[in-house]
Amino acid sequence: MNKEHPALESRVAKVEGILEEVRTRLNHLEDRIGRLEDRIGRLEDRLQSNFRWTIGIIFTMWVTIILSILLGD
Repeated sequence: MNKEHPALESRVAKVEGILEEVRTRLNHLEDRIGRLEDRIGRLEDRLQSNFRWTIGIIFTMWVTIILSILLGD
C-alpha cells in the first residue's frame, strides 16, 4: 500500500497542476474577451456617430435640392 500512495499523491499533484494551468488560461481568456467587448462597444459608438452624420448630410442635401427646385422657378 505504501508504494501506491506516493504514486497516487503524484497523480493528484499533477492533476492539480493541470487544473491550475487551465484556471490561469481561462482567466486570461476572460480578460481578452472583456477587452474585445470594450473594443466592439467603442466601434459600435463610432458607427452610430458616423451613421448620424451621414443621415444629417443626406437630409441637408435633400432639403437643399428640394428648395432649389421649388425656389428656382
